[in-house]
Amino acid sequence: MRMKKEILLLFLLISANQITLAQTKSEEKNDIIEERIEYIGGDNESIDYSTLFDNLYYYYDHPVNLNNTKQIEVLLELGLLSEVQVLNIKKHIETTGKLMTIYELQSVETFDLLTIRNILPFSFVSSELFTPNVSVREIIKNSSNELYIRNIRDLQEKKGYSQKEQENDTRYLGSPDKLFVRYRFRYLNKISAGITAEKDQGEEFFRGSQSQGFDYYSAHFFLKDFGRLKVLALGDYHFQVGQGLTLWSGLAFGKSADISTVKRNAVGIRQYASADENNFLRGGAATFELSEKIYLSAFYSRKKIDANITDTLDNVTNEVAFSSLQNSGFHRTIAEFENKDAILETHFGGRLEFVSSALRVGATAFASRYGGEFQRRLSYYNQFEFSNNKNYVTGIDYNYVYRNFNFFGEFSRSANGGIAYVNGVLASLDSRFSISILHRDYGTDYQNLLSNGLAESSNSWNEKGIFMGFDAKLTKYFTLTGSMDFFTFPWMRFQTYAPNSTGSEYITQLQYRRSRNFVAYIRYRKQVREVNNNQIESATYELVNESRTNYRLNVSMKITDYLSLRNRVEVTEYQKGEMSTEFGFLAYQDVVFKPKSKSYSFTARYALFDAQSFNARIYAYENDVLYYFYIPAYYRVGSRFYLTARYKYRKKFDFWVRYGVWNYRNEETLLSGLEEIQGNIRSDVKVVFRYLF
Repeated sequence: MRMKKEILLLFLLISANQITLAQTKSEEKNDIIEERIEYIGGDNESIDYSTLFDNLYYYYDHPVNLNNTKQIEVLLELGLLSEVQVLNIKKHIETTGKLMTIYELQSVETFDLLTIRNILPFSFVSSELFTPNVSVREIIKNSSNELYIRNIRDLQEKKGYSQKEQENDTRYLGSPDKLFVRYRFRYLNKISAGITAEKDQGEEFFRGSQSQGFDYYSAHFFLKDFGRLKVLALGDYHFQVGQGLTLWSGLAFGKSADISTVKRNAVGIRQYASADENNFLRGGAATFELSEKIYLSAFYSRKKIDANITDTLDNVTNEVAFSSLQNSGFHRTIAEFENKDAILETHFGGRLEFVSSALRVGATAFASRYGGEFQRRLSYYNQFEFSNNKNYVTGIDYNYVYRNFNFFGEFSRSANGGIAYVNGVLASLDSRFSISILHRDYGTDYQNLLSNGLAESSNSWNEKGIFMGFDAKLTKYFTLTGSMDFFTFPWMRFQTYAPNSTGSEYITQLQYRRSRNFVAYIRYRKQVREVNNNQIESATYELVNESRTNYRLNVSMKITDYLSLRNRVEVTEYQKGEMSTEFGFLAYQDVVFKPKSKSYSFTARYALFDAQSFNARIYAYENDVLYYFYIPAYYRVGSRFYLTARYKYRKKFDFWVRYGVWNYRNEETLLSGLEEIQGNIRSDVKVVFRYLF
């Protein structure tokens, strides 16, 4: 048996000569991480990818040993492997012994060279499993500390900072600097502690309304795998379970070219160290191992949140009425500051989970309380949405792997009796062909502000749909992916004042990957929804189709060991009813210069765009400073240029500087309201300093 395995390994190593570990590890990690995020991320500039950035950076520098079966699920959390692939690795190790090389995975069902290449930067193979004896000396020896400081400043004056607005008392109270500071301590993936502080542009700093300095502070302390205490989180944290219907805080992906993102890979309790001022829990949470397969989690969260106050109900107790929750995090003006920390939000609950090698079943329940009386401004379209000061949500979720099939789903119920459920399957029919199917039914009256299931809209209610996708590796170099999503909204929606409106979305992508030195793909995406026909005035609303179609050609090539080029051309078409079609166009050239033996590098982009309106906008991911993401919308007519430069000093000090400018044609003013800029130029500068010790 051992001799046969060694002969097989020799053959696999010869066949893998084009993607050696040394080649991959020598590549700049920023390129690998950004490529991964752009692939699985959608066209949404408001999503906070900070946590995913942190995790990818950490596990690039601290890769997972594939022979440690307790750690390889990290690759599942990072979206690099599926449940089936993780289970197949474990079975392979149990049957044949520890992996001798990472290329042995080619003999594991559902694995091919492309999959192996994707996990190479974040994994390795060693027969020696590192199981440290945790002590003060061990923690000091293998721990890391990071101090990170970032500042962003617009170079053009906005209306909110002008003298005229100051005289009218409608100005921004603070400076145009956006300052972010974070300190973090880490010991492997077992201990994490840190403090985060942020000031947005226009907010005061150590004066006036912000006498305590930053507008936002966050802190966390996190422990993992200390005996039967599997997880302990104090301070700010995330809690993600099931498919996101019952309880989910933090990042969750939507539909993309990666069909596996339709399944939520819940991470349970995790530390929080980002700048999003709303989407997290604050208090304490823990998971205990009751037995080998049964785990109990409990959590408590209590924090003040922003709300639009409409009335003071009791001057003695300061009880208020509020019409909506505010999620922008901005406290730049007097009006915005009055909404800050207006009400108290409390969540508490627990989860009981059964976990085996192939089956995971969990039951979750929690209660929510809001300090004040929620008086939502109800209309026809939103009359079923949550408008109370308390809620109670229960849910059951499952995840089952049978051979190469991964079945998953969740059922959830809110206090008013509203129901939401989802069921799906990911199937690896062959190492070269996978499919995904997901059915969702979110009740019109389902109410849960901590829900984040896969949906066409931004909420997990008032929606039914079925998603089908496939991933086919046609040849050694060509991969074809595609998906279809058909959905219905049983009740009215904003700007859709009729029930049972429908829609669909199609995504198809053909990728050619000769090696990491040359990757090209073409993508077709079409979205269709029914919306109000605003051209016709009548007592009843007529619905028409609103469609947006994107055509994209993307090419990335490595010219030399230190010079890479990235090119993209994208066209979009927008049409509503019988109105004339609006077009958008974007073309850009990226230049990436990263000499291996030098301490400096830079990335630059020059783009031309022409979009007739915001409806015909085109989103494009931009290379940025460390731990910062930017997916802006290109629209109007003009050009875009940015330059990002990095300098590394003695392995401990990192500096990033980025200059970006938008140059619009035939425009006299940009943006609107207090953000308005005179002229047709909009530019900013970002500066980052990082110290590792």
